[in-house]
Amino acid sequence: MKVLLIATNTLTTPYPVYPLGLDHVADAIRADHDVKIADINALGDIKPLIGIIDSFAPDVVGMSLRNIDNTDQRDQRSFVAGYQGIARTVRNHTEATLVLGGSGFTLFPREMMNVLGADYGIVGEGERLADLLKAMEEKAPVTGIPGVVTREGSGKIPRPLAGPFGRKHLVKSPHLPYYLEHGGMLNLQTKRGCPFSCIYCTYPHIEGKKLRLIQPEAAARDALRLQDAGAKYFYITDSVFNSHTAHSMAVAEAFIAAGVKIPWGAFFAPMKPPEGYFELMARAGLTHAEFGTESLCDAVLKKYGKPFCATDVFKAHKAALDSGLYVSHFFLLGGPGESENSIGETLTGLIKLTRSVFFFFTALRIYPHTDLYDMAVAEGQISASTPLLEPRFYASQEIPPDGILARLGNHAKGRPNWVLGSGGESASRIVARLYERGHTGPLWEHLIR
Repeated sequence: MKVLLIATNTLTTPYPVYPLGLDHVADAIRADHDVKIADINALGDIKPLIGIIDSFAPDVVGMSLRNIDNTDQRDQRSFVAGYQGIARTVRNHTEATLVLGGSGFTLFPREMMNVLGADYGIVGEGERLADLLKAMEEKAPVTGIPGVVTREGSGKIPRPLAGPFGRKHLVKSPHLPYYLEHGGMLNLQTKRGCPFSCIYCTYPHIEGKKLRLIQPEAAARDALRLQDAGAKYFYITDSVFNSHTAHSMAVAEAFIAAGVKIPWGAFFAPMKPPEGYFELMARAGLTHAEFGTESLCDAVLKKYGKPFCATDVFKAHKAALDSGLYVSHFFLLGGPGESENSIGETLTGLIKLTRSVFFFFTALRIYPHTDLYDMAVAEGQISASTPLLEPRFYASQEIPPDGILARLGNHAKGRPNWVLGSGGESASRIVARLYERGHTGPLWEHLIR
């Protein structure tokens, strides 16, 4: 069959994100099917999609829904209307079967099936599309395939896939040059799943709590493929790169042995690292360490279900700086347990986090399948029947978001390394100009003072 896979993400703030998931899906089905990827970011608009549909004449169209919204209460942006526009374009120009997938779909499968009028959906990893296509070709029932959602089905949504995965090669498709020309950033995975229990996080639902590890040598081969494809930088998309310390160290050693030369970045939990951990990462090419710090108040960190305390944050920060890395910290303020005192602890603690960039988010988006959802229901902030497709945010009982913003605003004056949210459209324009001048990577290091 002819299968057209559409990367629907158009968000480029703070930078464009290569649609890695569709490479995995394409690899899973290309041996048996004629596969084409259409990336709306690279196309620049929906209109060129019409020509692709007309010329390719697909039998099946897959839409990957990466996010439902931007999770920023200050600058809320829902992506659902954009997805509706793409779905209408597909329906108006082909009678192909429409299949939905992606992390955003996995969180809201029933809602998105109804909103977009799809024929099928895939919950969890999109590689399951191979099983759906096989059943369609054989005209066999699809309702028994784990992860497949139908319009008529009303059963419980299956848990995400728990099998092996891996990208065999970099797809040489038309969208690749766009990312090479807009920052030179590509990406790879070294594991799926998250063993942590952060109350607001959806990763355990989307990927499962059990870690599934790619062989370090395979991850290194993938990094070399990115390098050979012209990447100037790559980002490791694991939920938390150091969630399995030994594996992340083995990956770094494999990068060194394979001769990976381009710089890279990853997201870390600021846990106290083993001796020499970040030195090894730096030798392997790591340049940007992004820490999911969230708070510097131990009481709030405990409420959030974090596997570290403020002292661990300071030790991880120092170790990363001492290894010559650029460092940033992401803070998620206003959740359960947040108060004037806890905000004060965080602001005071920031003095110790020198030579760094801080990204502040002042509200926690409530998602289904999380402990935060249960807390919000128990506290009466939402009910069990409250629709969550439109963003709803948890509100601290002791300090409102405006109060947090006011305190942050006072401290952030004259400090370009204090960024509220992802920086908004102004930051996106600045990043675009830097890319035009030949700069590569995430670029937030230019804010460090």
